[in-house]
Amino acid sequence: MPFPAAEGRGLKIAVIDSGVNARHPHIIAATHGVVLETDSGGGSAEDRLGHGTAVMAAIQEKAPAAEYFAVKLFWDSLRTTVPRLIAAVDWAIAHGMDIVNLSLGTPNLEHGRLFEALLERAAARGAILVAPTHSDERPMLPGILPGVVSAGVDWNLPRHAYRTGGEGQPRFFASGYPRPLAGRPPGGNLYGISFAAANLTGIVARALEGTQDRRFDTVHGLLAQEAHRIAAG
Repeated sequence: MPFPAAEGRGLKIAVIDSGVNARHPHIIAATHGVVLETDSGGGSAEDRLGHGTAVMAAIQEKAPAAEYFAVKLFWDSLRTTVPRLIAAVDWAIAHGMDIVNLSLGTPNLEHGRLFEALLERAAARGAILVAPTHSDERPMLPGILPGVVSAGVDWNLPRHAYRTGGEGQPRFFASGYPRPLAGRPPGGNLYGISFAAANLTGIVARALEGTQDRRFDTVHGLLAQEAHRIAAG
């Protein structure tokens, strides 16, 4: 496991997704459900889709000592609007989250300036965003922007591993599989870029434990250094 002595102690992690089923056996850390004010009439943060629970479980597998906040953005499908996504991230920034996990983004690159401003707000409060760079080969905001810990899929990696790749500012690759369910093959469960971002988020939490300098360049450097150390054996 990368950063072998760490488990995410002292960190607050927002998982912006479809909520959480807190009674699921894979949910093993302190976990709170959050419904945004704009959705206050929609009910609880209970996960109707299962996606948020699986994403949360993948992160908690690696960082069980962190405190988690399931910010419910998806209700009946894995679709939302850019304003609601930005509002969810702003909630996480305002409430002192150390890490914000996004398993989603938008392929509409016209929203780039909105997400650049969002990243400026996150950096000012010391929040690190983890997001996928692509979905079905399409580049996604905010994952492609500088200032985001960017996740790509490597199907050959185990869930606890990651590697660097790409030219210029490297992005990181992680497994696209969640924690397995008993009696179900990996391909019969949820899988994809969402879980590469989730698995990477758990590793980011391990990197941040005990790190006082939460600037993006510092965190990115820690991740790259550890990946190179593991690759060197």
